[in-house]
Formats: sequence, C-alpha cells, structure tokens
Amino acid sequence: MLHRLVHDFLDYCRLADFSDRSIQALTARLTEFQSYFKTKAIHSVKKINYLHLVDFVADFNSPSIHVKKSRVWTLRQFYHFLTLHHKVDENIAKGLPYPKIEKTVPHFLTQPEYNRLIKYFSNRADDLWGLRNLVIIMLLGTLGLRTTSLRNIEIPDVDVRYGLLWVREKGRRQRSMILPQPICEIIEKYLKHPAFKQKHGPLLISKRGKRISQRALQDIFRKAADRTGINKTLHPRLFRHTAATHLNRVAGTEITQDVLGHSHRANTLKYTHLNPDQYALYMKRHSYMRKEAP
Repeated sequence: MLHRLVHDFLDYCRLADFSDRSIQALTARLTEFQSYFKTKAIHSVKKINYLHLVDFVADFNSPSIHVKKSRVWTLRQFYHFLTLHHKVDENIAKGLPYPKIEKTVPHFLTQPEYNRLIKYFSNRADDLWGLRNLVIIMLLGTLGLRTTSLRNIEIPDVDVRYGLLWVREKGRRQRSMILPQPICEIIEKYLKHPAFKQKHGPLLISKRGKRISQRALQDIFRKAADRTGINKTLHPRLFRHTAATHLNRVAGTEITQDVLGHSHRANTLKYTHLNPDQYALYMKRHSYMRKEAP
C-alpha cells in the first residue's frame, strides 16, 4: 500500500509541474522513507505515527542536516497529498520542524582574482572554444547565472543588438536580463565565428555540437584555477556569489535581487554583510559620528 501511494504521489507531482530537480529529491527521500518502514515491518500508511516520522528524519542512516531538511519538506508534501485524497485523516507531518542550518559566509572571488580569470580567458579567445569559455566566465561572474540557466540558453534567447538575454530559472520561471555591452560584443564575435555553424539550438556547445555538459564546465574551471594560481575551487556557485557581492557594492540590494532572480529578499541580504566599506562611509556621514556633532 505504501509503495502504491508513493508512486501515485510522484505522478501527481509531475502533473502539478514540479521541477525535475524537485522530483529527483522527492524520489530519493521517499525511497529512504520506504526502506525505513520496511525495517519496521510497517506497510500501511495508517500505522505510521508522528514519532515514526521524527525518528526517520533524525536517525535513519545518520543523515546530514541538509538531508534532514529535505526529508521534512518531502514528508510535508507527501502527507498533504495523502490528506487531500483522504488516505489519512490529518497531515501529521505538518508539525515536523525544519532543522536549523547555521548560516555561512558566502565565498567569492576578489576583483583582482576575477580580473586574473578574465585576462586568462581573454588571452585564449582566439578560436571558437576560447570565445565560448570567455562568454561562460563573463555570464557567470557578471550576471551570476545559475548553471542550469547558463546551459539552457538558446541562440534566439540572446539579442546582442538591444542587449537582452532571456533566461530560464529554477521552478520553470522565465525572465529577461540586461546584457552589458562588453558581453554583447563577445557573444556577437562568438556567434559570427566561422566554426560556429548553428542557427538554432543551444548557445554554449560542446566540440560535438551538443549542449555543453556540467562535466565540461568543471573541466574548464579546474584548468583555469591551475593555470592562474587562484587558491580557490572554481565552481558556478562561487561565480554567482562573486557577481552578487560586487554588484551589491555598487547597486544595492534591490537591483542585486533582480539580477540574481531571487524570489525572496532574504536570499540577497546575506551578501550585504560582506560590504563593510559601504557602512563605514555612511557612519562617517552620520552627524553624531563626527567631532563637531551637536
């Protein structure tokens, strides 16, 4: 019975247009859920109580705090579905608390480090693949695109004449972004290169003419880190943090939130504490922070 309900729930999520990433997370957590109750010899959802759920979230296979959080979210969704379809009388998962995850300071590239990377890729932009890599590093480090959004850019999504880019965000959201003129010029040079034959399809291609893979991006970043001597692991999230940090310093929270595509302002505010120079300037201007204050 439990297996059938899980199967029906995942079908419901697909019909409800959950993202592929959400479906993958739900499937993984519910597979663990079924394994846990198999060890308890419980096969009916009606025999599961709140304490069973607490034990599963906290103790089964010694999960990390992020897995615990994912399990709570999954159980809340699953039991909401069961309640809607009258498989259980109440949503006993609603009271499960999310584990508190300690906030960490986002790592980012300093301006000299990012400039070193731009110089490295610019010096190698004498063929199609060098131009492609320069486009990647500029889109990630300047606009802070997520990896999925970067890889999903299609050729018609880019308008270098008017400086516009159409991006697809997580949760199947879509939005337009302003492309700075230097990036437009690099993309235009890339698209007009004799070796670039595509008129439609993905903007960032592999040497086989397919959409660039996550593995290929990792290889590009690893080689760049080795060649430039940057003592940081280069990954898309680092570039996103870099774009957010430097943009927030000059543009403020509202514009940074819009560029990054954050739905919630709180996600952008974590970058503000990285900019003490702004606050120092304001404190100097404050009338009660000067010697001649009344």
